[in-house]
Amino acid sequence: MNNLDPMNWEAFKNTLLAHPDKALQFQYAEGQLVEPSYHITEIKQAPIVSVDCGGVMNQWTEVIIQLWEPNVAEAGRAMKVSKALSIVELVEKSLPLEPTAIVKIEFGNSKFDTRQMYPSEFVAEGDTFTVQLTADFTQCKAIGRGQTCGTPAPKTELELVGSASQSCTPGGGCC
Repeated sequence: MNNLDPMNWEAFKNTLLAHPDKALQFQYAEGQLVEPSYHITEIKQAPIVSVDCGGVMNQWTEVIIQLWEPNVAEAGRAMKVSKALSIVELVEKSLPLEPTAIVKIEFGNSKFDTRQMYPSEFVAEGDTFTVQLTADFTQCKAIGRGQTCGTPAPKTELELVGSASQSCTPGGGCC
């Protein structure tokens, strides 16, 4: 998996389900782990609707897991994967999470500005299961479609017919 291929919620949850007895860790930077006494403070589902610089509407959904480190570390409190899954189960009783939604982990502390990151790699080692995170990124969807950034996407025949019929007036010759 890489930045161009973010993981969906179903795959992320299934990966966790395979390691219920391990301590769940998150690596947010090289050699930097979220304090083991972290809390999952909320799980958000965010439907995104946008219009890009080429005038094309885009839609997707994100599931964002927010992590918080307490001011004082709680000794001996490392969250097990099974505990994280019980939080997920509680959330899903009220908010069914979209299986195809893109997963992001939101985290920050006094040494690391809060940001949303993608799970990029998983490492099961001994009694721990580490989710390595990679930074979110920006992109130009128009360039991804082979257009120049800021150039309107070509209208399809259906869009042209739809726009003409909306401005059509009786006797105007367009109908």
